[in-house]
Amino acid sequence: MGSRDRRKSSGTGFRGADGLAADLPPVRLAEILLQSAMNVLSSNDRAGFESVSEVLVQRPDVDEWRSYVVRDLATRLPSAVQQAWSRGWEPADVIRYVGRRLGPGRAGLAAEAVSEQLAGYAAVTVDPRWHAQVAEFEVDRWWPAGQSVVQARLERDSWVVFAPELLELVAFLLVLPGLERIGPPPGEYRASEANGAGGANGPGAGPAGAGPNGAGPMGAGGGARPVDERVLSRIRALLAKAEATTSEAEAEAFTAGAQERMARHSIDLAMVQAASGQGHGGAHGERPATRRIWIDPPYEQSKTVLLNAVASANRTRSVWTKNIGFCTVIGFGADLDAVEALFTSLLVQATAAMNRAGRIEEAGGRARSKTFRQSFLAAYAFRIGERLTEVTQQQTEAARTEIGDDRLLPVLASRQQDVEDRFAELFPSVTRGRSIRVGDAMGWASGRGAADQATFGTSAQVRP
Repeated sequence: MGSRDRRKSSGTGFRGADGLAADLPPVRLAEILLQSAMNVLSSNDRAGFESVSEVLVQRPDVDEWRSYVVRDLATRLPSAVQQAWSRGWEPADVIRYVGRRLGPGRAGLAAEAVSEQLAGYAAVTVDPRWHAQVAEFEVDRWWPAGQSVVQARLERDSWVVFAPELLELVAFLLVLPGLERIGPPPGEYRASEANGAGGANGPGAGPAGAGPNGAGPMGAGGGARPVDERVLSRIRALLAKAEATTSEAEAEAFTAGAQERMARHSIDLAMVQAASGQGHGGAHGERPATRRIWIDPPYEQSKTVLLNAVASANRTRSVWTKNIGFCTVIGFGADLDAVEALFTSLLVQATAAMNRAGRIEEAGGRARSKTFRQSFLAAYAFRIGERLTEVTQQQTEAARTEIGDDRLLPVLASRQQDVEDRFAELFPSVTRGRSIRVGDAMGWASGRGAADQATFGTSAQVRP
């Protein structure tokens, strides 16, 4: 279909260059084009966007048109990034969502724009988590100082190729929906006020199902807190062994050992903080933090059930923002580290177990289907939740014997209430999602069996 036909088919009201007054100032023309791009993108009108891009790139009738557009978009791009911050987005959120919706090329440009925008703030006024998120994507500051990334890109890349990419990214960022603000935006961070206040997208910013969830050590996200790195190192080592072994019995032992250490470390840390007066809010007390964990397709619903099972067993709360593609987990820092580490490991183990079960089914003459996989992961998640909860309860009972109910239970109850209060503050109207439909009995049985034999239901809460 030709460009003229595409313009006629667009329902956005944009009708190409013929609809623009010839005597309009170039700046006004650029504004009209950008607004048109926003309109067509919000309507998922690809043909309309191509029409806007065509006019943007090919305006030989306007003197110095390219320089006008460059100046305009070079200003609008950082402004669009800043607007994303004001709507609750953080660096990893922006880059991942752009990549998911617009592709890796636009994600690379978004990462550069984010890096450039953050560089404009004094380092002490930007949450260290934000810098860690940018570092995760290994952004190369290749453009020279004193030149914007837009100007440098235009010198390096083709105008015909880059201009539509830039226009699409700017328009996309300007129509991002609002998210819950879970930490201070750049320019407002104060280290003295950061103890447990935030904690989004630390190491937990990465996609589920693609290896470790982000870069950096566990404990980097979620505000300052006295997490024992030696304990975390032992937990990581146990989970790495569970992922590496082909023995289901060994995997079970390693994972159970990791959960035991996580549960007991959480209890011990809570008691230490309570004894020192740092365990319950206040000016110096740790407060529940928040972390976003992105969920990659396929089988997103089953993966969120698994995450929710892990979160519940570790005294945290999770909610799935389905339309964007991430889960938000709320809890105390050490517990969030435990959830992230265990969830990442269990995804690796579940995938391996599912593939082994699929090969057995195929050898028996039964094709491995999407329904089989979905049912397998759902059953695995439900059974994992049961087993993890059992381990946590065992560790709690052991601590009650050692510490005493009168000391332990009020501390745990107080912390749980803090988590519930923070959850209600961020998500006052959350709804419970639909249960997973199990369409393959063999897949369900195989998944539950794998959870029993190899590692550690609940239904995930979902935001529409």
